[in-house]
Amino acid sequence: MKKLKKNLPIILGVLISAFFLWLALRGLNLAEVGEVIGEANYIWLVPGVLVYFLAVWIRSWRWHFLLKPLKNIPTKRMFPIVTIGYMGNNIFPARLGEVLRAVFLKRREEVPISASLATIIVERIFDGVVMLAFVFLNLSELAKLTGDSGFVGNIQQVAIVGTSVFIGALAVFLLAAIFPKVTAKIGTWLVVKLLPSRLEERVLSMMNKFLDGLISLRSPANILMVFFTSAIIWLLETGKYWFVMHAFNFKVSYFALMLMNGIVNLATTIPSAPGYVGTFDAPGIAVLTAYGVDHATAAAYTLVLHAALWLPITVLGLYYFFLYLGKEDMSWKEVFSWKEEVEEEK
Repeated sequence: MKKLKKNLPIILGVLISAFFLWLALRGLNLAEVGEVIGEANYIWLVPGVLVYFLAVWIRSWRWHFLLKPLKNIPTKRMFPIVTIGYMGNNIFPARLGEVLRAVFLKRREEVPISASLATIIVERIFDGVVMLAFVFLNLSELAKLTGDSGFVGNIQQVAIVGTSVFIGALAVFLLAAIFPKVTAKIGTWLVVKLLPSRLEERVLSMMNKFLDGLISLRSPANILMVFFTSAIIWLLETGKYWFVMHAFNFKVSYFALMLMNGIVNLATTIPSAPGYVGTFDAPGIAVLTAYGVDHATAAAYTLVLHAALWLPITVLGLYYFFLYLGKEDMSWKEVFSWKEEVEEEK
């Protein structure tokens, strides 16, 4: 029973992925999809991958920027750790790659895990805000995304709910960054009231380090810089969608691909199997079919795009992962004992 309870999130993710895969593939002639994949001009994946890695480099700079008040770490040292994080998200459940990033940063740069996790959460919130901006730029097109295009539900309502969640989370983090003393007092009061005394010291120490990770958000100029950088990152990633599109026999506007990028990345926040199986593919195919792209072509393009997003960063991340394991003389057990690492930070 305990084992089942422990593995329940993984089982749930696999079931959700299976459901979304059914949505993505229902009604498709798989032989026709295979034929379209076979006829694709894969030379277009080369510039797509290069643009994507440029976006990853800028992500590394953004993380360097967020961590700068704690420690000024050059972007070239951040890049391998960011790729390890992407690899972890692609092959491990529950977005474990975000934790891997924090663990390797602690080992290599001595930045507390609690503080680096705060910056990672900030990144994800800004990413979500930009994705929603992509969606709202094309809000009039969302009415096309009905059950006929292979995606169930009212995407407009989902976008509004998502906006509330991400904007609300961003507001909380900004207030916590701007008023750290007030936040610390409120947090301390809650910890003392709600937790047993034996946990108070540990949790308060983690909370203070977490607040340290928000220092970069105390300046309006810094907030604008992070938002601007996030927008550039996602525009570049949409550039990869555009290059891969040229490998196939269809054309949609760059704005249509922005909408696709926004929707699929918001959908991948839903728990799923590692690599966002299904949750990436179903909404991606739905967007393209809503724009009049043939169903088989939309499926072939989305599946190839998914593979092109997954494979290069995963291979590079695995390379750096095993390279760093050797350099730091770390075992697999040590890498995944991050809870103990956090406890040692108190």
